[in-house]
Amino acid sequence: MTSPVVLIAEELSPATVEVLGPDVEVRHVDGADRAALLAAVVDADALLVRSATQVDAEVFAAAPNLKVVARAGVGLDNVDVPAATVAGAMVINAPTSNITSAAELAVALVLASLRNLARADASVKAGKWERKQLTGVELLGKTVGVVGFGRIGQLVAERLAPFGVQLLAYDPYVSHARAAELGARVVELDEIMRESDVITVHMPKTPETTGLLGAEQFAIAKSNLHVVNAARGGLIDEEALYTALTTGQIAGAALDVYSSEPPAKSETAAKLLELENITLTPHLGASTAEAQEKAGVAVARSVRLALAGELVPDAVNVAGGALDDLVRPGVALADRLGQLFTALAAEAPEVLEIVVRGEIATHDVTALKLSALRGMFRGTVTEQVSYVNAPVMAEERGISVKLETEEESERFRNVVALRGTLRDGSVVSVAGTLSGARQEHKLVEIGGHELEVPLSDHLLVIRYVDGPGMIGQYGARLGAAGVNIAGMQVSRAGTTQGSEALVVLDLDEAAPRELAEEIGREIGAHSVHAADLVY
Repeated sequence: MTSPVVLIAEELSPATVEVLGPDVEVRHVDGADRAALLAAVVDADALLVRSATQVDAEVFAAAPNLKVVARAGVGLDNVDVPAATVAGAMVINAPTSNITSAAELAVALVLASLRNLARADASVKAGKWERKQLTGVELLGKTVGVVGFGRIGQLVAERLAPFGVQLLAYDPYVSHARAAELGARVVELDEIMRESDVITVHMPKTPETTGLLGAEQFAIAKSNLHVVNAARGGLIDEEALYTALTTGQIAGAALDVYSSEPPAKSETAAKLLELENITLTPHLGASTAEAQEKAGVAVARSVRLALAGELVPDAVNVAGGALDDLVRPGVALADRLGQLFTALAAEAPEVLEIVVRGEIATHDVTALKLSALRGMFRGTVTEQVSYVNAPVMAEERGISVKLETEEESERFRNVVALRGTLRDGSVVSVAGTLSGARQEHKLVEIGGHELEVPLSDHLLVIRYVDGPGMIGQYGARLGAAGVNIAGMQVSRAGTTQGSEALVVLDLDEAAPRELAEEIGREIGAHSVHAADLVY
């Protein structure tokens, strides 16, 4: 029996190779040499890369035996995950390898901005001695706003607390109790902007968070505010930041990430290079020896699991592992239900119940719970979400998670349901099933409304008081915007006009958030939620 071939395309630590063990054949190639990569990957069972090797459909086409691609780091910009999924290759990374390094850099940038360290360094090296011009401010007694209170945001808060600061946190997906444990008070974004002397951003980049800090937010900020972004480029509107820094709306900024990297490539970002009251670093968040070592070792362990056919916690496209054949199709369903739950709830629940009903409930369905949690946190946290860190994220946010199984299911053979209780006591629930020989995802319940519609990529969920012409109004509005309705179902709470109706629209393309809000205002809807689901 031949040993699996593990192809290493970039330099990794000796510890990484050691963890792979003696049962594999390790080969090396320069991943930047395209021809060499395509030739070497033909026999590979696993491919290990960092950020320089592009792993796309062409690579998968050349690698018929490839079972797993491992990125020794957090991001996956250089790995075509959909192409990997089509090819049947598992994609894994090291989602927690750099969180300490990223948090420490954010703290360093806070201090560098307050004390003008970059300008001071350049001044002394230029033969100057500008002590008065470079007078800074202390961190002691200042109010620090942490925008995004996930794992990295919480690590930053822990490290800043000993400086004697007042901590504010903005994050719809963290409980007030968890924030209080770390000495932080949860507030809305506007309050953070008004009250903070320092703001550090730790959000994922999504359509909702892009440009999260812009002209409107800087207009209400203190003139002594310093802003730090060591998370994702584009979270801060760079044009608005430039204006705020040059007009004295805020005092300073420090960035490690940019909407275009390097920033000189972008006309907007390049203007920031001209300013003295901003500190800039070249995306150093994960650039520590420790983070690189952790990343390599972590993915090497996952590669071993994948090659052995075991559950891989850090798989980003498939659950992997020895799941029961009856359970396996439900993993993607649970993930999409988790995403839909988040879209409807718009905040983290205090309690989340995951209920699995039907014959599937006689098997081990733990993977469905993990997948539902993974889906719930997709797009709401900075870190890559995996099956192993999703429960940790729930615990960190004070979410009580319960898994229940019921062997009886009335309407369908098997059902996966999520029911979450929010901070105000309201309840959000969704349920789905797998239908037919192709195991297609069906949405069968939202908030007590029975349905049977495809759980497709783009949904629009509207609650309103039923009345004549309502369907025509939102149908016409979507049509005018060029958004096609592929299918729909209306479920009414009562039997008469005037009852609450819930409609789920299956759309061919995403409905922009602004359009959804406009539709809600025009028809007087109780709520409108656009959900764009991936897997």
